Amino acid sequence: MLEPAQENPFPDSHVLGEGPEPHPQLQPVLGLIGRWHGRGSGEYPTLEHGFRYEQEISFSHDGRPFLVYESRAWLIDESGTAVRPAGRETGWWRILPDASVEVTLAHPTGIVETYVGQVSGTEIEMATDTVGLTPRAKEVTGMRRRYALQDGGLTIVQEMAAVGQPMQHHLQARLFPRKD
Repeated sequence: MLEPAQENPFPDSHVLGEGPEPHPQLQPVLGLIGRWHGRGSGEYPTLEHGFRYEQEISFSHDGRPFLVYESRAWLIDESGTAVRPAGRETGWWRILPDASVEVTLAHPTGIVETYVGQVSGTEIEMATDTVGLTPRAKEVTGMRRRYALQDGGLTIVQEMAAVGQPMQHHLQARLFPRKD
């Protein structure tokens, strides 16, 4: 007979000072830990029009030298009303002793990306090392991302090479901490 399972003794924390102590290797990215919300815009040559979106991102940890990452976005119209779900991704950011990062992200659309990059002050720059695709996923050959903590917010800029197009601007968003 199996005993009842206990509550997880190692929960993730997205609030500094609550839950486990952050691993010392997380020091360069402690400012990311939390929940973020904001708006952005996107474009790509294969799209007829640009678009606007809202995004929520969560960075948490369990005391080990990586961040748990989740992002959800939804399209909005000109008045800011939600139209439909858009991008979604989840993964892990591994922070190494030299402040380099290795990131693994999975998307429900059949795309898995690994990134390598570097933390430099309040900025993180990374580019794909590999992109894995399921047989029917959209062709994506590369991505670059820049995350910058400035003026109490988080700016995210993304470039993409996909569907026969070269690497170029795709998304830009400005997010702010959520207090929930």
